[in-house]
Amino acid sequence: MEISQQLTEEFKLRGDHVENILNLLEEGNTIPFIARYRKEMTGAIDDQVLRELNDRYEYLKNLAKRKSEVAAAITEQQKMTEEIQLAIDNAQTMTEVEDIYRPYKQKKKTRASVAIEKGLQPLAEIILAQEIDPYAEAEKYIDEEKGITTAVEAIAGAKDIIAEIVSDNAELRKKLRALYENHGEMQVKMVKDDEKGTYAMYADFAEIIPELKNHRILAINRGEKEECLKAKIYFNPDIAKRICAAKYVKQNGNAECVKLINEAADDGYDRLIQPSVEREVRAILTDRASEQAIKMFEVNLRPLLLQPPVKGKVTLGLDPGYRTGCKVAVVDETGNVLDTSVIYPVPPKNDIEGAKIKIKSLIQKHNVDIISIGNGTASKETEIFVAELLKEIDANVSYAVVNEAGASVYSASPLAVEEFPEFDLTLRSAISIARRLQDPLAELIKIDPKSIGVGQYQHDMDKKRLDSVLGGVLEDCVNNVGVDLNTASVSLLKYVAGLNSGIAKNIVAYRNENGKFVSRTQLLKVSKLGAKAYEQCAGFLRIPDGKYIMDNTAVHPESYKKAEKLLTLFGYTDSDVRECKLSELPAKVKAYGEVKVAEHCELDVATMNDIIQELIKPGRDIRDSLPQRQLRKDIMGIEDLEVGMIVEGTVRNVIDFGAFIDIGVHQDGLVHISEITDKYIKHPSDVLKVGQQVEAIIINLDKKKQRIGLSLKRASKKKAN
Repeated sequence: MEISQQLTEEFKLRGDHVENILNLLEEGNTIPFIARYRKEMTGAIDDQVLRELNDRYEYLKNLAKRKSEVAAAITEQQKMTEEIQLAIDNAQTMTEVEDIYRPYKQKKKTRASVAIEKGLQPLAEIILAQEIDPYAEAEKYIDEEKGITTAVEAIAGAKDIIAEIVSDNAELRKKLRALYENHGEMQVKMVKDDEKGTYAMYADFAEIIPELKNHRILAINRGEKEECLKAKIYFNPDIAKRICAAKYVKQNGNAECVKLINEAADDGYDRLIQPSVEREVRAILTDRASEQAIKMFEVNLRPLLLQPPVKGKVTLGLDPGYRTGCKVAVVDETGNVLDTSVIYPVPPKNDIEGAKIKIKSLIQKHNVDIISIGNGTASKETEIFVAELLKEIDANVSYAVVNEAGASVYSASPLAVEEFPEFDLTLRSAISIARRLQDPLAELIKIDPKSIGVGQYQHDMDKKRLDSVLGGVLEDCVNNVGVDLNTASVSLLKYVAGLNSGIAKNIVAYRNENGKFVSRTQLLKVSKLGAKAYEQCAGFLRIPDGKYIMDNTAVHPESYKKAEKLLTLFGYTDSDVRECKLSELPAKVKAYGEVKVAEHCELDVATMNDIIQELIKPGRDIRDSLPQRQLRKDIMGIEDLEVGMIVEGTVRNVIDFGAFIDIGVHQDGLVHISEITDKYIKHPSDVLKVGQQVEAIIINLDKKKQRIGLSLKRASKKKAN
C-alpha cells in the first residue's frame, strides 16, 4: 500500500490506475500487453512510462525487503529502538539503509574492534560523556595481559573506538555525502600520456560536482580505468572535521575529553569517513551518468529501429572494402538472397570497369530497384563508384547509405551461420546491409544493441541494467509495429510479448512442419505456448492472408466479438474491412456518440478508438507515417562543401553535447547543443532524435582533418531572411 502511494505521488497518476498496473504486473502481464490492451485500467499511459514505473516499483520492493532484513538483524542483536526503526522506515535509498545498519554489521578486525576486545568500550563512553578527567579514568584500564601498559595506550584505544562511532553515524554520513555532492570539486590529473590525446582536456581539470556533466564523469572513469588519469573529489577537510566533531562535542564538556573527541573525529574522518564517502559519491555520480547514458542509448535506439522500411524493392547490398574487395548481395522484395558477388572498384585494384560490368549485369538480371551501401571502410569511394554507374544505366535505380554498425558482429554470429550456412561472413554482411534498408527493425533486432553505434560509453555500463533497458526498447518497437507470423524469424518473434526464444523456435518449427498459419488460434497448438502466452502475444502477431481479416490487425482476439458488434451497428461486414471501405466509420461513431457506441460494444472509449483505426486499415505499419529515408542518385563530397552552405541531413546520433548529422558526405557533421536552437534546452534530445530530417548551415570546416561544424539555429534564421 505504501509503495503504491509513493508511486502515485511520484508519477502523478491516479491511485486506482497505479493499483491496477501493479496487480497486472504481479499477474505476469507484459508491458506491451498492458499498454495496448488494458488502457481502461491504466489511464492509457504508454509503454515507456509503464517501464519507468515498473523499474521504480522493483527498486522500492527491493528497498522494502532490505529494510525488513536490516530491522530483523538489529532486532536479533536486541539493539532495536524506536528511533532506529523510525530511521529505517524513513530511509529513501539503499545507501541510507546501509548507513543505519553499519554500526550493527559484523566487521572484520579493526582498530576499534581490537580496542573493544581489550575492554576499552567503557572508557570511550566516559570520554564521550565529557564529564570527568579522562586520563585519571584511563589509569583504571591499564592491564599488561591485555597489552595496555600505560594510560596513554588506553586513551589511544578509546579514541579508535570513538573514531569508528563517528564514522558509523548514519546522519553524519548522509550530511557529508550531501556536502560532497553540492560543494565538492572533482580534481583530475594526467598520470600517463595517451597517444591519441583522448584525455587531453582532463590533464589538469577541476570542476565543482553540481556542474560536472555526465559524459565527463564517464570519460574520467574510463581514463582512470586505462590508467591515464587520476581523479579525486575534494571537499575542505577542516569543514568536514568540524562537522564530525560538532556531532559529539558538548558546549561545557571536560576540556581534555573535548580535545580527545576532536582528535578522534579528525582521525575517523581521515581514515574511515573520507575514503568511504568519496567512493560512495563517485558511485552515485557514476550511477547517475550511466543512467543518463543508458537513457540516451534508449532515446537513440528507438527511432533507429523504427526507421521506415523501403518496401517492395529488390535491393543490392554493398559491403565496401579495400584489399578484400566490395562484397555484393542481391535480395528480393522479402529479403531472400538471389545472387552474390565480389567487385574491386577501389584501391588497390581499382577495377572500376570490371565492377561496373558486374553490377550492371546484376541490376538487369534481377531488376534491382535500389542499392544499399554500408557506411564503413571505403564507403566514400564505393558511393562515388555507384553514383557514376547510375548515370550510365537506363533504369530508375537509386541508392542509400546505411549505417552498417553491427553488421560484422552479426555476420560472425551463430545466428548468421544458421541463417546463411552456404555464405562466408563477408557475404553475410552484404546481405545484412541490403536487408537493413528493406526492414531495419527485422534486421537490427538480430544484433546486440550495444554494437549498433548509437550510444556513448556503452561498454562501461552495468551490463545487466543496459541489457534490461535496451531489451525493453526492442520489445516495445517490435510490438508497436507488429510481426508477420508467417515470415518472422526467431530473432524477431522472441521479442513479441509473452514469447521467448524457446517458444519462438517452436513457432517456426510448427510453421515449417504444417505450412503457413491461417488463424491466430493455431498458436495454441504450438508446443509450450499456453493460454497466458497466447493472451499476451496474439494481438501483436499478424496473418496478412489469413482466413479472418482481424488476424491481420492489432485487434486482440478477446475483442473480436466486440469489434463485430461495432461493425454490425454501422452496417459494415468483414468484406468491407478487407476492402478498406471503413473510412467514414470515425465520423459515424462521433455522430452517434463515442460513449454510447463504446457502451453498446462493451468497450472503453480508448480501446474502441484503437479498434476503429485497425479496422480502417488492416495490416497498417506505423512506420509508414514517419519521414521516409532519403534516396540518392548523385553524391557530394567534403571538397564540395563551403562555410555558409545550407545542407539537408539526417540525425545519426544524439549525444550529451550535441548531435551528429549525416549530410550526404562520408563524414558526419557535428552540431553543438549551443547551435541547435535559440531556446534553452536541457539536452539535445529535447529537440532532436535519430532519423529526423534537418536543415543545417556549415559554420566551420576543416577539410584536412575531415571535420564539419553545423548550426541548425543559424540555418533557420538565414532561411527566414
